[in-house]
Formats: sequence, C-alpha cells, structure tokens
Amino acid sequence: MASTVFNGTDLVLKVIGDGGTLEPLGHSTSCTLSITNDMPEATTKDSAGYAEVISGLRSFEISFDGLVDYTDEAGSSKNVDFLITSINSRTKIDFSFGTAVSGDQLISGEGFISAIEVSGEMESTVTYSGTITGSGALTIATNS
Repeated sequence: MASTVFNGTDLVLKVIGDGGTLEPLGHSTSCTLSITNDMPEATTKDSAGYAEVISGLRSFEISFDGLVDYTDEAGSSKNVDFLITSINSRTKIDFSFGTAVSGDQLISGEGFISAIEVSGEMESTVTYSGTITGSGALTIATNS
C-alpha cells in the first residue's frame, strides 16, 4: 500500500556504476531531488507589455549528505570511495530515489557525480556531501 505522509528516513537514494545492481548510499543522512525547466523568453511586440516564456530544456540534480565509514565494503556504493572513484574516472552512474514501500513512486535515471566533499570538524563525525547531475530523462514508476 502506498505511503501517505511519511518519515524522511524512508526516502532512500540508491546508486551504482552504470548497469549494476542498485545499493543504498551508505550512512546517508539526507537526499534531495531538484528538477528544473528552463524558460526561454518568447516575448514579442504582441505580448501587450507582459513577458512570455516557452518550456525549454528540463534538467535534474540530486544532492546528498552522509557519514563517512571507510570500513564499508571497498568498491561498494555504500563507501564514499565509490563516489570519489566515480567522479575521478568520469563514470556514469545509475540511481533510484524513493521508498521501498509497494505502491509508492520510484524515480530513477542516470547521471554523473558532479561534486563530492568530505569534511571533518574537531570532535565531530566525518561527513560527505555531493551532487549527481542528471543525464537524459527521468523514469517515474510505481514500486511493486
């Protein structure tokens, strides 16, 4: 049964190298999907002084944050090393964004890790944050 209003902990970002089996991003603390639609100007002298636009290119990004754990399986998408290796080797990744609940919306697609940051403050956990920039269309489906 599909979720109604739900806890953000249930929203999971899964990633893997292009064509592999998706795995949850390790020790994730947040994830955000942003979809944009470029609005090219289409104003003419006939626009009666009002701006007009048309729908242009669509694009998307996923930002994420988590805690670093170098003991996670090496090469696994659960490891921050996977994210760094993906950006360093310019490898396209697959992702899904949604819950594991049957009937819920599941968004998936492909993209590239366009940014990764690892940060450590004194007497705090080491964290990572990053961005996936989409390549191609998003697929919107329903979990079964």
